[in-house]
Amino acid sequence: IRVRFEMLKLEYEWCTHCAGVKGIVCHSDQSCKPRVAMLSLFVVTTLASLAATSPVLPNQTWPPSFCNKLECPKYTMVKSTADYEERLYASAKWTSTTVSGAEYDVAVEMGFLRLFRYISGYNKKKAKIPMTAPVLTKVEPGQGPDRETNFTVSFFVPFADQANPPEPTDPTVFTNPLAQMTAFVRHFGGYASDRDWTKNAEALEKSLDAAKESYHKDVYYTAGYDSPFQPLHRHNEVWFIKAD
Repeated sequence: IRVRFEMLKLEYEWCTHCAGVKGIVCHSDQSCKPRVAMLSLFVVTTLASLAATSPVLPNQTWPPSFCNKLECPKYTMVKSTADYEERLYASAKWTSTTVSGAEYDVAVEMGFLRLFRYISGYNKKKAKIPMTAPVLTKVEPGQGPDRETNFTVSFFVPFADQANPPEPTDPTVFTNPLAQMTAFVRHFGGYASDRDWTKNAEALEKSLDAAKESYHKDVYYTAGYDSPFQPLHRHNEVWFIKAD
């Protein structure tokens, strides 16, 4: 698993210093895109998954198995139904970046690369920060004639850094404190495509409406927990946030 992580890190370092390297296209924002299918692996997390996707129950120990032994935000299970879970998340800090005017896969890919660079030492402390779970993406559908969607991609700040996260050097990356919140969560397996995220968000919305739950309908979240190298027992989630 460590070798896989280092391979991904090495490919990114090549990418950011890619002038003249065969098969790489550099862009003005210092991101770049390999002309190979392997680039899609960046869209999801570098997490390692060997665990099944069982829900968290009160008698289970922390963290849940789908966090793959990585740190992830703490929550309390409020309710579990056949269609969704209701979770109360404690307040916590995340490291985030926002991408606009792109398709979901491209936006998450760009956001992931910015955040991966941050945890790899490109912060004011030059600290190497452990990978956490999940990669959380806030999806805000656009309004008006252009209808550009905003995607805010986030990594959970490790517990040891919650009080004072290293300050980013990239102006597009920021510390993002999220208050305590209740999330309605639907989970599903497999390698998730843009359509899979949308379809499951729509299914969750339908379930919540049928249950007459009150929630914020204008924004939803996607949460990916698994490495692209994990073909089985994959765990993906979509969230809507409960309205007060």
